[in-house]
Amino acid sequence: MLGTIGYLRRMAVSVLLAAALASPGTAAERSIRLVATTTTDNSGLLSYLFPIFESKTGIKVHVVAVGTGQALRAARNGDADVLMVHDRASELKFIADGHGIERREVMYNDFVIVGPREDPAKVGGGDDAIRALQMIKKSGAVFVSRGDDSGTHKAELRLWRAAGIEPGGRSNPWYREAGSGMGATLNIAAGMNAYTLTDRGTWLAFRNRRNLEILVQGDPPLFNQYGIMLVNPAKHPHVKVKEGRALIGWITSPEGQRAIGNFTVKGQVLFIPNFRAKGGS
Repeated sequence: MLGTIGYLRRMAVSVLLAAALASPGTAAERSIRLVATTTTDNSGLLSYLFPIFESKTGIKVHVVAVGTGQALRAARNGDADVLMVHDRASELKFIADGHGIERREVMYNDFVIVGPREDPAKVGGGDDAIRALQMIKKSGAVFVSRGDDSGTHKAELRLWRAAGIEPGGRSNPWYREAGSGMGATLNIAAGMNAYTLTDRGTWLAFRNRRNLEILVQGDPPLFNQYGIMLVNPAKHPHVKVKEGRALIGWITSPEGQRAIGNFTVKGQVLFIPNFRAKGGS
């Protein structure tokens, strides 16, 4: 049932994405279209950053927040000026295929495994994500996946592969695919008293935790890097290069990096700025 709901949600997101990208603003408005991950949007980071950028430049940023896979597909079709996502392998392939240019690494946080306080899989307090997934599978406790081809979903699938487990299908009824963004997936996990993988930024901003808490964190494979790039104007001449470069330049400037580092929820920093002038790809 959850899989069917996830499919319908993905279809609804596709319709909303098309509508949003078709209406980037008025002709007189200096604006750009940014396709970004739901994790940056759900956390509140983008609504904090972009009014600062707009006040400095007069450029309005129209944000469409979707999973990384959908964001890359939209940008590949020329339906964006700038792309900000968090799956380095997919980003580098996007550039190698000629769809994006001038990628820069902007910031990072990490993924955590959250689950019910009772912790039926007995993974609490651990720092080995792969072992934790093996224990969740062995226990038969419910795990809710985003199931939406997002950067978080891709990271989760890498962890399952490393654990030697192929989740999903009728043989694994404990594995449920939401087909939703991070906030919605956390809501489902909270409602089902289930485990899930989330980025720390969205978790810190998430209010409907109910019985969920962080159970596994601190494992190097849980590192979560974000990159930003311009959609290639050689493939899509309508891309607003000047405005797009202005956004990328500001967000990787000392001022933009400070703004990222100053963004907190309940006194906790959600993203760590890490642009280096000679870094990125």
